[in-house]
Amino acid sequence: MSETRAVLVADDEANLARGIAENLIAEGYRVTTVGDGIAALEEILRGGYDLVVLDVMMPGLDGFAVCEEARRQGSVTPILFLTARSGVDDRIRGLEAGGDDYLPKPFHLKELLLRVRVILRRWSWYAEGGDEAKLAFGGNEVDFRTFRARAFDGGVHQLTQKEAMILKALAERQGEVVSRDELLEKAWGYELYPSSRTVDNFILRLRKRFEPDPERPRYFHTMRGVGYRFTARGESE
Repeated sequence: MSETRAVLVADDEANLARGIAENLIAEGYRVTTVGDGIAALEEILRGGYDLVVLDVMMPGLDGFAVCEEARRQGSVTPILFLTARSGVDDRIRGLEAGGDDYLPKPFHLKELLLRVRVILRRWSWYAEGGDEAKLAFGGNEVDFRTFRARAFDGGVHQLTQKEAMILKALAERQGEVVSRDELLEKAWGYELYPSSRTVDNFILRLRKRFEPDPERPRYFHTMRGVGYRFTARGESE
């Protein structure tokens, strides 16, 4: 590892948190552990972490609430949820709260370490691109570094990481059709869900933020049965 990455592990199961921390340290990461949601939120907002491994069921604040509040206050640190609740609806809720990945318990530590590497690699892709750090279209402007956007109507939005990653993946291939699988690969690193619902929900959110009429999109076009196409100049479907 060329540089030491800092990871926050937040889990109220002390033995599990210790095991995760020991394995991450053995891989070369610098690790801090906390055992409740309030302490986790304080650490995230203090900053200095490259990744947060966050249990959902914790005292004080649950993981979803921690993630939502961290995103509301402007934190863009990647978050990997850990939870015994493995239903699809719970996974989608975690991702829509601003999480980057969702690992059901029990899990193999090798899988956890793999997901940590994938998230950090994906974040490196996203953080690249100096001159492409901003995107302007149809009176909208998005800053990919801060996740902040100003819409055509003057509204200011704080994008989630997934919204920003999906938008960047579409913008990099402007005018081309990008499949749902490709968007899942870019934003999550591998296909987590057999349903297209996850990507579709994020496209709907982007339309609500940036389209004058989300029902008749000019920038985010559905290519039925395939995926989506982004056009900065705008065109009718």
